[in-house]
Amino acid sequence: MLHTLGGLRTTRHTDIDEQVAIFLHIIAHNVKNQVMIGRFQCLGETISKIVTRVCNAVKRLHPHLLKKPEPVTENSTDQRWKWFKNCLGALDGTHITCLVPLKDKPKYRTRKNDIATNVLGVCSQDMQFIYVLPGWEGSAADGRVLRDALLRPHGLKVPRPDVGYTNGEGFLAPYGCQRYNFNDWRAGHQPTTPKELFNMRHSSTRNVIERCFCILKARWGILRDNSYYPIDLKNKIIMACCLLHNYIRKEMTIDPIENRFEVDEGTGDVGGGDDDHITYVGVSTEWTTFRNNLAQTMFDSWNTTH
Repeated sequence: MLHTLGGLRTTRHTDIDEQVAIFLHIIAHNVKNQVMIGRFQCLGETISKIVTRVCNAVKRLHPHLLKKPEPVTENSTDQRWKWFKNCLGALDGTHITCLVPLKDKPKYRTRKNDIATNVLGVCSQDMQFIYVLPGWEGSAADGRVLRDALLRPHGLKVPRPDVGYTNGEGFLAPYGCQRYNFNDWRAGHQPTTPKELFNMRHSSTRNVIERCFCILKARWGILRDNSYYPIDLKNKIIMACCLLHNYIRKEMTIDPIENRFEVDEGTGDVGGGDDDHITYVGVSTEWTTFRNNLAQTMFDSWNTTH
């Protein structure tokens, strides 16, 4: 695929297999060029060129590797997704550490004081990426990043944002000022209102994007720590890692990384006044009514079985 579709070619000193091996070793283990020079007997400049060359070839495969969204069907039996008919997936943002010039560090500094880029990801029910937007500064709010994704030429219309996103056209957000952390329900607390039940099921379903990011970072070491590449190339590497993640999920029946760890569900209680809300999407009366009706339907079904 990298040769026929990505345009990767054999060079004077390295064939395609070796170039791919070098690239995969670097993104999996986040090793310096000095280490790669000794291991593959290549010049440092050659290693850098190979990383850029293979990364660009992987990116050219995005029409073939990005998952095509498929809505949840009316007759779905999936315990998490069946309540959200026609939902295409879940979205969230994650921070990935990066290397930036000194003058840009304030913009990339997160609330945890890390220097990172804010990456928006959208995934399907089977944890394959549908859309990825890397490159925003770590200080940018999730809502601002999503607004940029919506305003881009090809646009983004995907339901179910995290609590940092508002309930609007094409988006189904949880209720604010309500219990949201899925661990609360594990502790034995039972929902007592339609809004609490809706948030419980929303949190459980949206957890798929958190798991997707966790598996992504567990597999590719270059995403877990500061890399040795400038921010422009790091953004391309992030995209390449997401595409390779999809390829692995398609080709392997069982993902070995997925079973290595447990991912906590939910992200915490939903509070009011979150400055990450998107004012561009706005609150849609039709979608608010739809959410209220859906919550009531869930609650009525819950009462008949509990």
